Amino acid sequence: MQLDDSRILVIGGGGAGIGRACTRHLSTAGASVAIADLAPGRAQEAADEVNSSGGTAVALSGDVRDREQLTGFVTDTVRTLGGLDALVTVVGGQVAFVPAVPLHEMTDEDWDTVYELNLRYVARAVRAVLPVLREQGTGGAIVSVGSVTGLTAAPRQAAYGVMKAGLISLARTVAAEYSAEQIRMNVVAAGAIATAVSGNSTLETDEIPLGRLGRSEEVAEAVAYLVSDSAAYITGQAITIDGGASTRGPFG
Repeated sequence: MQLDDSRILVIGGGGAGIGRACTRHLSTAGASVAIADLAPGRAQEAADEVNSSGGTAVALSGDVRDREQLTGFVTDTVRTLGGLDALVTVVGGQVAFVPAVPLHEMTDEDWDTVYELNLRYVARAVRAVLPVLREQGTGGAIVSVGSVTGLTAAPRQAAYGVMKAGLISLARTVAAEYSAEQIRMNVVAAGAIATAVSGNSTLETDEIPLGRLGRSEEVAEAVAYLVSDSAAYITGQAITIDGGASTRGPFG
């Protein structure tokens, strides 16, 4: 994929795990990248890696759950990179933040936490970038890293599955409302991926037809493809990357 001259904001965990892999792949393809992460050190380290390899990256730090800070990410990206062509959202999860329990045992507080980390900030980010993309008049791409739990049952992770399903609905709405302006949105529905928190996964590798956990780089490659012009005719879709696990039933 060629992303020469593209300006991309990787928001929410852009400095580690899948987000870090995304910044590498996008910059290698020629994009300038703004990396937003809760930890300033992680964001700067990721930016330094890109810049030392001859690419262009800027580090942004803040909490995606904060409306003003999230809007600031978009504003800062446009100011420092000269515009914005694509948004990639990464951070999410349930079991790393709240207990995995049956639906009737989940508290309102835990449900709200999962909502904030998986759907609300993404919706806010999308609403923040749409006016920029529309004003520029050159189209744009939005890709959200989601989960196969948004496509199948999610035992003991009901809130997570609901929010990831919401991302897919959001992508379809963006496709329906903004395709005439060449603004696309898609979701990468990831399965069990080997990251720092993958030890919390309840899925055993023998339950995955391909026999292993996925790699962050494999998710990043899908993200880069969906951002690129190679995917110019793809919008409103959820691309599943799970080693075939979702073919065997509920993912949990």
